Amino acid sequence: MVALAQTDWLADLALIGEAARRAGEVALSYFGQSPDVWFKNEGRSPVSAADLAANEMLETMLRGARPGYGWLSEETDDDPARLSHDTVFVVDPIDGTRAFIAGERTWCVSVAVVHAGRPVAAALYAPALSEEYLASTGGAVRKNGEPIEVAGRDGPRLRVATPQDMLNTIDPMFREGLERVAHIPSLAYRIAMVADGRIHATFVKRNSHDWDLAAADLILERAGGRLTDSAGSILQYNRPEVRHEVLCAAAAPLLPSLLAQLAPASRG
Repeated sequence: MVALAQTDWLADLALIGEAARRAGEVALSYFGQSPDVWFKNEGRSPVSAADLAANEMLETMLRGARPGYGWLSEETDDDPARLSHDTVFVVDPIDGTRAFIAGERTWCVSVAVVHAGRPVAAALYAPALSEEYLASTGGAVRKNGEPIEVAGRDGPRLRVATPQDMLNTIDPMFREGLERVAHIPSLAYRIAMVADGRIHATFVKRNSHDWDLAAADLILERAGGRLTDSAGSILQYNRPEVRHEVLCAAAAPLLPSLLAQLAPASRG
């Protein structure tokens, strides 16, 4: 199929930006109000009434506007029919649900349009922080309307978000050049922090999902960074398997040295 024109992706960007803002306001109406919470995935993953309400709003608005697109959301039962669509919405109505339930502000609505396996329009909206990230393929990336870019090596140490057990696998001499930042509960927001230069990189454990990554992936790419697997390959989305292996997100020039440290973690 011939790729759609850039103007079509900009129209999609406008659509998903508005949808993310509306879903964020829906979620915000539950924030701090002790919404009902259930557990899925054998009790490992919480889902709140806010997740479901935001998901319903997103699905109604987006699928109503683009009935020819497929749909993949954390809070909708997966329909293999999405695989027959070249273009799909990939959605996490609240990325960082545990933080949301705990009353922490670091959570966001994540919405991407994925075409031929790669994101082409992306919106992240963190309403409790009043932050919005928007990006389209071939176009600018903006945070609250202002351009952003990744940080270069601006000091002796790289600010890295990583689980402690992954940090422990890194060569001790290399580790001396890293500053581990405090835990950031939303993976999408963590990658966006790489994009806007607040941190240099993040390592991601295996079993993240398309909906955690797709929007943030494009935002990072347009800001001068890359999200890759441990071999340095970019990610493909809307596959039968939506989970991913060990990943790294960083400013492009920093990526090779960081990937070299991921080998032990990727084997673990």
